[in-house]
Amino acid sequence: MQTTQQTEDQLTGRVALVTGAASGLGRAVAVALAEAGATVALGDVDTEGAEKTRARIGRDAEVVALDVTDDDARRRVVADLFARHGDAFDLLVNVAGIDRPGYITDIDLADYRMVQAVNCEGPVFLTSEFLKTVQHRPADTVADVVHVTSLSAVTSGSGAIAYNSSKAAFRSATRCIQRELREKGTVLPDGTEVPFPARVHSIVPAAMDTPMMERWGIPAHRMMPPSDVARMVLTMVTMPDTSFVPEAFVIPRNEPDFPR
Repeated sequence: MQTTQQTEDQLTGRVALVTGAASGLGRAVAVALAEAGATVALGDVDTEGAEKTRARIGRDAEVVALDVTDDDARRRVVADLFARHGDAFDLLVNVAGIDRPGYITDIDLADYRMVQAVNCEGPVFLTSEFLKTVQHRPADTVADVVHVTSLSAVTSGSGAIAYNSSKAAFRSATRCIQRELREKGTVLPDGTEVPFPARVHSIVPAAMDTPMMERWGIPAHRMMPPSDVARMVLTMVTMPDTSFVPEAFVIPRNEPDFPR
């Protein structure tokens, strides 16, 4: 079992960008990474909520105004973090997500497009910006990206067309990215393979006790605290460089319909 000191030192010297850091899982992930020693950039459109997260963490955190659907904002934030922190900026956790319920007979097009933009397009292109710079780093280094999809990516739910389809698309995109990075490894003349200097992990959580889940009326005992999932994120980004986690499901023990 790790000691408290070992846990605190795991990410010392590393800088992380966490999206959706104003509340819920994003806040829990940011706190977990900071407690492990990372300096954390708290990305969110809700800067007031992000300030509350920063106050909880302390001096090793900064609030970054970030709308993941805005391409200029994605480019600006990533470029600024690289400019200020250099190679120390080597962690990206895509948590930001929204939900807009709607049935096929009354679904709103603008809501549908916004959910797709936040839950899939935004994190995919944020990862793209991050990896464009990371790809030029030495092969003996490794940066970490964690994509948070959802159990909704593999299930169907009434009134959840926008959310479920966006998470399914993000899960599929993540698998494509993982495949591409594997193929971008370099084979040297002596046959030695040099991997791409980054790995992309994927985590698939079920219901968590977060503000986004309030409208669905799920009993508290059937949800897990976001800190459970945050702990899994920490495990992913601190595991040996020789491996990665293509996909991990995290489910409450009282989840009544798993496996589905």
